[in-house]
Amino acid sequence: MVSIEQVRLLEARVIKTIEFVDQVTEENTLLKSKLDSCQKRIDELEVLIQRFKEDQVKIEDSIISALDRLNKFEDDMGKGLSNVKAESTVAVKYAAVQPPEHSSPEQSAHSEAVPSDGFVLKEMPYDPASTVESGQLSGELEIF
Repeated sequence: MVSIEQVRLLEARVIKTIEFVDQVTEENTLLKSKLDSCQKRIDELEVLIQRFKEDQVKIEDSIISALDRLNKFEDDMGKGLSNVKAESTVAVKYAAVQPPEHSSPEQSAHSEAVPSDGFVLKEMPYDPASTVESGQLSGELEIF
């Protein structure tokens, strides 16, 4: 037969179990609340990460575009400088020359033809040091 002591022990265990289940249920509710809060924060951070990635792509595209424009500009400047250097290997300079007053037809055939404006083209050697020192053609661009 079942004694009163056994019933009281059973009742104490049931009370203890109920208290434990209540405690675990409360803890479970608290953890679910924290999980929901953390999940919301994760969603917010994922949105921020996605925006950051999109912005990063835009930034990279802008940088690449700017570098392409700079390269094109440098290429154009390089072409301009190479044209100037090619022309400068034999630099051309106008010099005022007085036409000879008494020249015979034989002399004029052997002498340089003097245009009616009195200027002739004269060849001058190219000196790259003088152009770099004077700052005319340094080949470098100052950005700032």
